[in-house]
Amino acid sequence: MTPPLRCLITAGPTREYFDPVRYISNPSTGKMGYALAAAALAAGCRVELVSGPVALPAPGGAVLHAVGTAEEMLARASELFPACDILIKTAAVCDMRPCHYSARKVKKESLARVVEFEPVPDILKILSSAKTPAQTVVGFAAETEEVEKHALAKLMAKHLDLIVANQVGPGGSSNAFGSGTNHVFLLGRDGMRQEYGPAPKPDVARWLMAAILARHAHGRAGV
Repeated sequence: MTPPLRCLITAGPTREYFDPVRYISNPSTGKMGYALAAAALAAGCRVELVSGPVALPAPGGAVLHAVGTAEEMLARASELFPACDILIKTAAVCDMRPCHYSARKVKKESLARVVEFEPVPDILKILSSAKTPAQTVVGFAAETEEVEKHALAKLMAKHLDLIVANQVGPGGSSNAFGSGTNHVFLLGRDGMRQEYGPAPKPDVARWLMAAILARHAHGRAGV
């Protein structure tokens, strides 16, 4: 019997702290990533779900790894990545973090008016650079303009097999963080382009999972 495919999914936001009670983050709710985890389980995959802070229960059957910061997400995903067949990175990583962290709460009157930031590790690029020919790596790109152009640039720069692109902000209200629906473009390195939605995120997740599994099977046939 063929063993089930091992699917590693990152989901939700990350947080970067100024002090123990203050942080920067983004509005990601994790809905898309959790829907993909459920779809992967329904398709017979084993699922490891590395999730930032969200208010969602993990799909039954998924192994949940709760993390907070980008460094924590990178560390956990790096441990799990070598054994996975498919990586789907839906997490909305907070791209910058404060240069200085205070171990004690900074009093309001002492808060800095100007804060220096530094980039966090590029989790997707780090993981994809270590992928084998037998693995499939899928990224996500949430863009406010020129969605496909920016997604394709990310696809190539980070050496991905597939990227899922969607518009957020003006003109993309149905795809805003926290929305129950999404409208996506699935793009491949070979010029493949498929589109789905707007539709409820569970429907989008099932469509995406079927397309990802088909592409993975096609890729492995040539390994």
